[in-house]
Amino acid sequence: MQLAEVLIKPVLTEKSNKQQEKLRRYAFKVAKQANKLEIAKAVETMYGVKVVDVNTIVVPGKNKTRYTKAGFIKGVKPAYKKALVTVAEGETIDLYSTI
Repeated sequence: MQLAEVLIKPVLTEKSNKQQEKLRRYAFKVAKQANKLEIAKAVETMYGVKVVDVNTIVVPGKNKTRYTKAGFIKGVKPAYKKALVTVAEGETIDLYSTI
């Protein structure tokens, strides 16, 4: 798998921002086939930081319903894989520079 295909996008939420400040842990949405070694290598090459630890989570899909004129529409949001990457002491990743 190519390194550019491993990281899909960073997860920018209030919880992930608190983890960035306190624990130096960054959250990324990653490809389902990617393993921890590929994720660590991709983060190191793309952001130029030293990765200490990688934790992965497969977030299950959620059922969604909404009411329209035609009646209820039911669907499922897709499942995805999330990686929590801890970087070395004193290093940071600037995720907001590209926004």
